[in-house]
Amino acid sequence: MTRLLVLIALVAPAALAHDFWIEPSTFQPAAATTITASLRVGEDFLGDPVPRNSALIDAFVVRDIASERPVPGVENRHPAGIVRVGNGTSVIHYRGKGSLLEQTPEKFAAFLFEEGLEHVARASRRPHRERFYRYAKTIVGRGPGFDTQFGDRLELVPLLDPRVSDRVCFRLLFEGRPLANALVAAIARDDGRRFAARTDRDGKVAITLPPDGVWLVKSTHLVAAPPSSGAEWESLWASVTFSR
Repeated sequence: MTRLLVLIALVAPAALAHDFWIEPSTFQPAAATTITASLRVGEDFLGDPVPRNSALIDAFVVRDIASERPVPGVENRHPAGIVRVGNGTSVIHYRGKGSLLEQTPEKFAAFLFEEGLEHVARASRRPHRERFYRYAKTIVGRGPGFDTQFGDRLELVPLLDPRVSDRVCFRLLFEGRPLANALVAAIARDDGRRFAARTDRDGKVAITLPPDGVWLVKSTHLVAAPPSSGAEWESLWASVTFSR
């Protein structure tokens, strides 16, 4: 890695933006086992279940060494997905369709601060409209395949196996290219501890984490929306969950 950024330990602020992630019923399933995949939205890795809504799903799949398959589920029910896993590592992936959100100037300013996006946009004094897109992955099982990519507009790709490496290393891609100077945060499910660092010019980030626990790694990017979209911005939310 060309240049590792200094790890920043953060005291979690009063979170105003809502994160989105996949939480499986187990991160270490036995081979040929059926598990559930819960979609969740919340703060500090604590959140509420999101029922399955096919109108909002662009892709919901599981990929392993054998194949990639759609994740089935019951409409308007939680958990949103039911997954049959095989041997080794399975990566469950969700890509959402865009949803429109309007925020007050105060909430937009807080969102920029919390997600480290002040260098991308400045808060305005009028209501703010954005279209947000969610991209989530979870890694279950053991073995190779943890670095599976799905081609999302914003995607966190592990460079080392985050389930076993002392230092978790990711590359952040925006539309297939490394994204520099983006804030990447890792949050522990058990106690809400949060660590963060910014990506280097190659889109790489390294964070040293405790050797156990369930973790959410996430990042957000903001780009100007097309003029005909009815919004000023598009916010892209990427997350990966795993157990150490």
